[in-house]
Amino acid sequence: MKDEKKKLILNNVIFLGLVSFFADISSEMVYPLIPLYLTASFGATPVLVGIIEGIAESIASLLKVFSGYISDRYQHKKPIAFIGYATGLIYKLALIFAGSWIGILSARVIDRFGKGIRTAPRDVMVSESADKSKLGNAFGIHKALDMAGSAIGVLLAFILLKNLGDGNYKLIFAISIIPVIFALIMFAFIRENKTPRSRVKREHFWQNAGKLDNSLKLYLVIAFIFTLGNSSNSFLLLRANDIGFSDTDVILLYFLYNTVTSLLSVPFGKYSDKIGRKKILVGGYITFAAVYLGFAFAASKPALIIAFVMYGVYTAMVAGVERAFIAEIAPANLKGTMLGLHSTLVGIALLPASVIAGVLWDTIGSFAPFVFGAALSAAAAILLAIFFKPQRSAE
Repeated sequence: MKDEKKKLILNNVIFLGLVSFFADISSEMVYPLIPLYLTASFGATPVLVGIIEGIAESIASLLKVFSGYISDRYQHKKPIAFIGYATGLIYKLALIFAGSWIGILSARVIDRFGKGIRTAPRDVMVSESADKSKLGNAFGIHKALDMAGSAIGVLLAFILLKNLGDGNYKLIFAISIIPVIFALIMFAFIRENKTPRSRVKREHFWQNAGKLDNSLKLYLVIAFIFTLGNSSNSFLLLRANDIGFSDTDVILLYFLYNTVTSLLSVPFGKYSDKIGRKKILVGGYITFAAVYLGFAFAASKPALIIAFVMYGVYTAMVAGVERAFIAEIAPANLKGTMLGLHSTLVGIALLPASVIAGVLWDTIGSFAPFVFGAALSAAAAILLAIFFKPQRSAE
């Protein structure tokens, strides 16, 4: 019986990972092309790229806390996540028919709207499908499959752009619809945990905000500060263009980043189970600061290649571990809400982060947004290392 339960748990984590795997193949066939498409076809500036990405990410993230709350309240995580992933189809169609940067903005908002709906319920399903002592491993497996899909999607974008040419962006957008269909099929194999709960009156989460652990509230503040310096990845791609990489070479760099993250996500997830999430996260923030300084002052192509590799290391250290950390220190009845609230706060910070990055780029130089991001990341690492004292068993 125990073996059957373990098999069911593993299958759930794997199939949730496969949903993200196929969805990210589709998303990343498109994402690295967006800043190139905007600048080449519509003459967009770095500020405009930053505004578009910031608005899209922020609108989406505002939805995450509500999708998480609904998941906690009504126990319908799987249908909510399915709807969120299904918007990927509409996103690709909107890109195909966009005739201006406003159309691209609308498409990006649709895409991020779907992400805002699906992220929290999906993460709760991952956490409910894992033993408490192996949360890091479960989120690591999910992130590894997620980033493997991203890497394949980026590689496909490179191959298609190389063979079809720069003028065939819309054909690539159309081809990217196929993996979304496979992602939706994977939902047929996922079994949602619907353990009955006692019927008690539930208050809105904001009515109990003052009762949350101080450690959880502090971490949310730290994550917000960090994100203010963590602008859209579009700026990394533009920076590579700025140093002299061609459009197709830029896509290969993004492929390298995704591959490194995919390979290292499970090891870092398992390691966080052993030594504690906080130590991994502090190390991740410090790594990010070093990486951004690398992007700021890289004067050669080899230096920028190393920066992209280390950016993959940072993402592997933080992305999955951070979700396990929130799931671990959040109250059991507010797990989805807190995962959503974390994503919402991060999203709120993304708009000013991307706008600030664009303004710094245009007014001071392409190095400026990365120096700014490195400074805030170092500050976040110090705050987490010195002031975070978990009241729950986070370590």
